Amino acid sequence: MSELPRYEYVKLADAIAADIASGKLPQGAALPGERAMTDLYSVSIGTVRRAIAELRKRGLVATLPAKGTYVIGMPGSSSDAPEAGEPDQ
Repeated sequence: MSELPRYEYVKLADAIAADIASGKLPQGAALPGERAMTDLYSVSIGTVRRAIAELRKRGLVATLPAKGTYVIGMPGSSSDAPEAGEPDQ
């Protein structure tokens, strides 16, 4: 059985998440602006916005109004999970 096609915004979010995981976009780094990302990835502004929303949902980036979008986490890391040795609440 063939795999279902993925939406373009998910592909873009995965590509950016891979750049974050590889260190190409380290924590604290600013993502390019939305318009620059449309040219960089050859996608529509709507696709860029949905990809950024997906990355926010994954906890990888945060958007500050009039400032930009910044890397705040790494793929696979969860700030909700207790650290080793910490008791569950």
